[in-house]
Amino acid sequence: MYCGDCIRYKSKASDLARDLREELQRVQFDKYAEVKSMFVNEFKKYKECLVVLDAIAELQCNNTCRGGGCSTFKCKIIECCTTKGLVGCWECNEFENCKELDFLEPFHGDLPKKNLRKIKELGLEKWLEHREKFFKWL
Repeated sequence: MYCGDCIRYKSKASDLARDLREELQRVQFDKYAEVKSMFVNEFKKYKECLVVLDAIAELQCNNTCRGGGCSTFKCKIIECCTTKGLVGCWECNEFENCKELDFLEPFHGDLPKKNLRKIKELGLEKWLEHREKFFKWL
């Protein structure tokens, strides 16, 4: 709902994962991990670690949703609002039952709809200081 709260938006974690990956390559850590794995079992999973680092690095998003969003997928919510000529879902009478919001459920629970109700009630400017957390685990 608010890009500034998103774990992916201008992610320091993504930058750090990319930097760590580059440093590990620079020092040829794969060779060290191969030898060290004879003594420390966890180093046998070094290649899996690199896959995870790459995935974290790829999560980064530097565009707001309205500014083009993340390049990993096309946002059906933005497309719907644009098609209907709406600034946001809160202007739509159907947002309470909208299926386009369903994909947010695993990460956000019912927070998007709570936030949309607050925007509708308070207005976009006032909502920002009263918004619910972005991820359901926070």
